[in-house]
Amino acid sequence: MVNLGRHILDAILDDEGPQELLTRLADPYWFQAFSCVLGYDWHSSGTTTVTCAVLKEALHPQEHGLAVAGGKGKASRKTPEEIEKIGVAFAWPEETIRALKYASKMSAKVDNTAIQSGYPLYHHIVVMDERGRWTVIQQGLNGEDRTARRYHWLSDHVHSFIVEPHDAIVCDVVKRRVLNMTAGESEGSRRASVDLVNDGPDRLRRRLLAPRPKGQRALREWMDRQGGRGTASVDALVMPRSINWTALKTAYAWKPQNYEELLGMRGVGPSTVRGLALVAELVYGEKPSWNDPVRFSFCVGGKDGVPFPVDRAAYDEIIAVMGNAVEQAKLGKTERINALKRLNGVFGT
Repeated sequence: MVNLGRHILDAILDDEGPQELLTRLADPYWFQAFSCVLGYDWHSSGTTTVTCAVLKEALHPQEHGLAVAGGKGKASRKTPEEIEKIGVAFAWPEETIRALKYASKMSAKVDNTAIQSGYPLYHHIVVMDERGRWTVIQQGLNGEDRTARRYHWLSDHVHSFIVEPHDAIVCDVVKRRVLNMTAGESEGSRRASVDLVNDGPDRLRRRLLAPRPKGQRALREWMDRQGGRGTASVDALVMPRSINWTALKTAYAWKPQNYEELLGMRGVGPSTVRGLALVAELVYGEKPSWNDPVRFSFCVGGKDGVPFPVDRAAYDEIIAVMGNAVEQAKLGKTERINALKRLNGVFGT
């Protein structure tokens, strides 16, 4: 797999250069096609982890002007350390190294915390070129239905880490309700969350946890009554069991200027983000987005109609991409024949 992958990557780099390869890796169709050409099952979560491992082994800074940091599980936590080593190989200034480490941290924080779809991350890589451009590919796993969700980022398209920053989010399942603090319509909730933190944790704690005075009705009672008339919309928000009050005290001391600064702080996790979104809606009326941001699906359908009938247009597009990938690769005769056999096996042509 590494040998075949290296040939394909070399061909793209020779013809198009590092920036084009970064762009293709951020394209879920191309990444899936590349995985299948290497011989991996299209429907397995291992498609992501093994293909990324191939990238890491096949790409070398001195030879390709590209390098990969991160990996699966414990390897993902070594990403900052590996970025520093890559920075030495590329002779980056300290500012570039800091920027790459920040991109790694924030992309993971966004997909693990700002988007709450039930897919905690277990895999994370950053592919970087010698000019400091990057692509992030990371994946989470849902422990209940055992489905995976993959996230693609491209530095050229990231204008904000917290406002719709992805090139693609792919999954077999679209959830009915997903707290998506990166959506454009969540801007009011993001601003209100920052205001709540800057008001101070003591005031926030009173709003969330303080016992009600004698004779005063609970806010939940009002919500239950109003919900039937359509004037309350907080039924999707449930108060988290715990909030990191220490992290909120630290945030209050630092006075974050915007939601990105707040999200990037150590200790601000999913429960804190969810609790702030709840109060932001109850107190300020600022509603977060509950639309699942998935844009692509791993599969193109099945002949038995599961999970849906075959999408012939999508099939044609993927076949064209895969065929082009093989034709442009500098492969030996045996490897070319084997790759084309795998194409035939996948698509039955």
